[in-house]
Amino acid sequence: MFLTISTTGTPERPATDLGFLLHKHPGKSQAFSTSYGTAHVLYPEATPERCTAALLLEVDPVALVRRGKGKNKGRGGAPDAALAQYVNDRPYAASSLLAVALSAVFSSAMRGVCAARPERAAQPLPLRVEVPALPATGGAELVRALFEPLGWTVAVTPVPLDVRFPEWGDSRYVQLVLEAPEGTLTLGEALRHLYVLLPVLDDAKHYWVSPDEVDKLLRSGEGWLADHPEQQLITSRYLARRRSLTREAAERLELVRLADADDTDVEEIDNAVDEESDTEERPVPLAVRRRAAILAALTDAGACRVLDLGCGQGQLVQELLKDVRFTEIVGVDVSMRALTVASRRLGLDRMGERLAGRVTLMQGSLAYTDKRLKGYDAAVLSEVIEHLDLARLPALEYAVFGSARPRTVLVTTPNVEYNVRWESLPAGRARHGDHRFEWTREEFRVWAHEVAERHGYGVEFVPVGDEDPEVGPPTQMAVFTQAARTDRTVEKDRTEKKKEERAA
Repeated sequence: MFLTISTTGTPERPATDLGFLLHKHPGKSQAFSTSYGTAHVLYPEATPERCTAALLLEVDPVALVRRGKGKNKGRGGAPDAALAQYVNDRPYAASSLLAVALSAVFSSAMRGVCAARPERAAQPLPLRVEVPALPATGGAELVRALFEPLGWTVAVTPVPLDVRFPEWGDSRYVQLVLEAPEGTLTLGEALRHLYVLLPVLDDAKHYWVSPDEVDKLLRSGEGWLADHPEQQLITSRYLARRRSLTREAAERLELVRLADADDTDVEEIDNAVDEESDTEERPVPLAVRRRAAILAALTDAGACRVLDLGCGQGQLVQELLKDVRFTEIVGVDVSMRALTVASRRLGLDRMGERLAGRVTLMQGSLAYTDKRLKGYDAAVLSEVIEHLDLARLPALEYAVFGSARPRTVLVTTPNVEYNVRWESLPAGRARHGDHRFEWTREEFRVWAHEVAERHGYGVEFVPVGDEDPEVGPPTQMAVFTQAARTDRTVEKDRTEKKKEERAA
């Protein structure tokens, strides 16, 4: 990973003061050990007119695996495939690894501390930051939306997948150049922007996000994050989408904003609210109610060994683990990245043996049969089918109902009729950009009955969320139960089939 910071100067205020501000001498090349490799600081150019400091981070992929979530693979560790642990973009593309190195190597500069040049540390400098390879989950527009409100002039160049084959399009990586004219930003402010926003753009952290990350975010975001137009996205991604931490950060940032508006201290604003008087009941999110409905249906079915097919980031797996009645829980997803987030959410690398023995995360496609999925009490497809093209639904149907054949199958999907009740959803728009379709209640029932009939299941329908008298519930759930089939029933079916063949 590579990043450069440049500034210009005059004979009275030479650019080489950058060495004092960073606490790294321009005439030396220095190396610093980190938990995941070695950070080098060097100066490709250092003159009174222009000075450039470069941070080169050499990532040790073995150390990354050993110190990371993959180290306890035998006890429910990371779901990454063995090759993916060692062959990935971490050594090359700016990410949370580079952000941590920035904080470790330039910690004093980030705080704006410089005993040798205190007046320069407080002065805005003409700055230019270049990052040759940056993962940009959200594209060039998001890069601009994050940096431009902070005073940066942003130049983003997408990196093609392969220059020899332009028809393949662009990769998820960009070359980034940030420029701040003199009078805009101090060096400390610039470093704090990078520390927060590099992992936000990557949208993945290499370490477990604990509650103290909120304090780190607010310290680095002091003076700019509370009023940033993308504050919600920044806090959510920086905190790895941990809702409790994101909510805490948002509440504390709102106190900061109010305190600034009233020209008072945060503590005074915080103490002005009587917690006992705050009795307003918050609505329960639909996702929480959906998981509660699923757990209730699994309990009614007497299921102990459960498959979460399309488990995503592991929210349902996490809820299932809290109930000791579920003795074996398997989360399956085609996305290795989602499984990595799920592993972090569950804390598999820190989990005790007894608890870890109840949960497994595995990569797999629901479009193919998989012998590993046979023999379970129940399978859950929660908000999954609408992400598949309609042409691929028969393959999923056979893989789950025809091959795996759990006793109970739960399928939840949006009720498109309810979309008119979402004030923020434009007419005709699906609830999620990746939804290939959204069904009415009748369409879902027709599909479910046909599936049940083809594979020997009965099916019932359960509303999830408040049921509107006109358009129904926001989510619809089908509960498939395998029909009991005795030897006499099987023989009767064979006899009826032979009769039909003779008649034909």
